[in-house]
Amino acid sequence: MIARTYLITGASKGIGYATARRLGDAGHTVIGMARTEPAGPFPGPFVTADLADRNATAEALRGITQSHGIDGILNNVGLVNPAPLEEITLEQLDQVLDLNLRVALQTTQAALPHMKQQRWGRIVQTSSLVTVGVPFRTSYAAAKSGLISFTRSWSLELAPHAITVNAVAPGPVETELFNTNNPPGSESRQRYIDNIPLKRTGTPDELAAINAFLLGEDSGFITGQTIYVDGGSSTGHAPF
Repeated sequence: MIARTYLITGASKGIGYATARRLGDAGHTVIGMARTEPAGPFPGPFVTADLADRNATAEALRGITQSHGIDGILNNVGLVNPAPLEEITLEQLDQVLDLNLRVALQTTQAALPHMKQQRWGRIVQTSSLVTVGVPFRTSYAAAKSGLISFTRSWSLELAPHAITVNAVAPGPVETELFNTNNPPGSESRQRYIDNIPLKRTGTPDELAAINAFLLGEDSGFITGQTIYVDGGSSTGHAPF
């Protein structure tokens, strides 16, 4: 096995944290970035930075890339701000687009010189099932659709450098945020489950598994793709 160095944004909880643990258990170096520190042990260096601040993000990335060559990135940090169409403010729209898209761009730009130099790299974006159409997610769906667009454009641009770029679009996942907003036994949680063909939510570890694969050695002929990990929700609903 070749030990790689990976950078994960939004790494303190949920999918980002589960992916970090999986990569760390496999013997890789994992660098985490988030506004808050993880509640549990992190399998590598962790940089606390307010990623909503572009200057703080740039400073943190300078420090990381001065001491590490980044082989792969999981652009995972995000913000939802759900709201009905009539109630969306321009400030909320800007916040969602900025944290989901601008941070991915900054992080990728910081890591690219090393990837290009060694002619090997992996970039994975955390998109979302909302890109297929979900009410009250105007800003979030636009941002996550933007990450899919980044994925397709960057995959073509970076293919000559042997750098792959893919996106993973999760459906409802058992994260702290999801469980807080949709506690077990709640009506909202049941509505989600009713719309999932597999009739259950996903787990952070299941998303970490596909992230780790796309960040690893065996995924070298996969690029420009968006993989929906959603229990079949993006496919449709069986007529029974």
